Amino acid sequence: MTESAGMARGSTPRILVIGGGYVGMYTALRLQRKLKRGEAEILVVERQPYMTYQPFLPEAAAGSLSPRHVVVPLRRVLHKCRIVVGEAQAVNHDKRVAAIVTLASEEERGGALEVPYDHLVIAPGSVSRALPVPGLAEYGIGFKTVEEAIGLRNHVLEQLDIASSTRDAEVREAALTFVVVGGGYAGVEALGELENMARYATRYYHNLRPEDLRWVLVEATGRILPEVGEAMGAYAIRELRGRNVDIRLGTRLESCEHRVAVLSDGDRLPARTVVWTAGVKPAPLLAATGLPLTERGRLRTEATLRVAGTDAAWAAGDAAAVPDLTADRPGTDCPPNAQHAVRQARVLADNLIAELRGRPITEYRHRSVGSVASLGLHQGVAQVYGRKVKGYPAWLLHRAYHLSRVPTVNRKARVLAEWTLSGLFKREIVSLGSLEHPRAEFELAAGQDRDPDTL
Repeated sequence: MTESAGMARGSTPRILVIGGGYVGMYTALRLQRKLKRGEAEILVVERQPYMTYQPFLPEAAAGSLSPRHVVVPLRRVLHKCRIVVGEAQAVNHDKRVAAIVTLASEEERGGALEVPYDHLVIAPGSVSRALPVPGLAEYGIGFKTVEEAIGLRNHVLEQLDIASSTRDAEVREAALTFVVVGGGYAGVEALGELENMARYATRYYHNLRPEDLRWVLVEATGRILPEVGEAMGAYAIRELRGRNVDIRLGTRLESCEHRVAVLSDGDRLPARTVVWTAGVKPAPLLAATGLPLTERGRLRTEATLRVAGTDAAWAAGDAAAVPDLTADRPGTDCPPNAQHAVRQARVLADNLIAELRGRPITEYRHRSVGSVASLGLHQGVAQVYGRKVKGYPAWLLHRAYHLSRVPTVNRKARVLAEWTLSGLFKREIVSLGSLEHPRAEFELAAGQDRDPDTL
């Protein structure tokens, strides 16, 4: 099926942006600000009608931030762009056509929509890298989307309810054991925030104490948080172990079948909670573009952010292997983090506009300023411009940095207001697990009220 007449290609060049994350949203935002009226049409395709600011997911999971404040509505921010809620399945760059599946595709039973374009910005981001661990698909919980973060919060609080109400010692032990796999940003920050929340929540249970909780961090390498340096990573280990977090370095999760986490060191942990944050991989779409890929499956990209060996195709962020021109060792690529993604988006947009206007394009060049990470409320680590910061100052730096980076003044104000209120009032520890199945009660009622004569 080809696109409808209302979307047909006209004389105005069309820029197709696949992905509405850091790169996609910031690229489209800069394009709509700098392009003149009628100079180009911008079409953004994204599976969700919002961009998720992922560094705030741990705080959303812990209840420090409302879920709606860690996402940015694309239609409001990109008001000069056309937003299509859907997913790109394939790209034929030779024909300048992308196959898009929208929310209406299943209803129309017409298959993918063929969307023509003149310039392509491909930024679908990454997906969780799940290894073939027995039981992981059945019992594992991811931590990459706002839905997963809120689901995990509800799940953790539900485990406290189970432990409080059971008389079975084995059920209680499994409910109060929380295993987090992956010692990078996502795993450490999620564990830090959720451990804080769960420890605080125990004060409202008559038969639970903070020391009853068992948090286990499993990391396959010999260190955690490599982005903040070895010294700060070691400090993070000491801080978490001081909170009775069991950190297993050089250890892998081999199985979590039957709600038992089996580790490579031979330990078997009955656990109803296994959080998987052990890395990401390129979006499957990249393999269906016909564009040049690296051995790791990322798009091979020039320093100008143009896809190598192509014309009118651009990429950045998680999807692209962008040469790091500031690195001491030749052949090094920029790390796929938010710091680079946001800056790459600006250069990408400027180069695309320059190409439209027949002007020279520039190379992306940025030396990392450092990294910050939260270890939970009032604790953090950071390495900024070579300086090491830890504890409360690092936590403040973490919040200040991300507040400055979250898009739109609207979101900045709402996040700051929530932080202020959370400092004045007690934590919210309510679980809204029913949100995951909102029609369950009605379906039960409808089934009970059904007239048996109609069956």
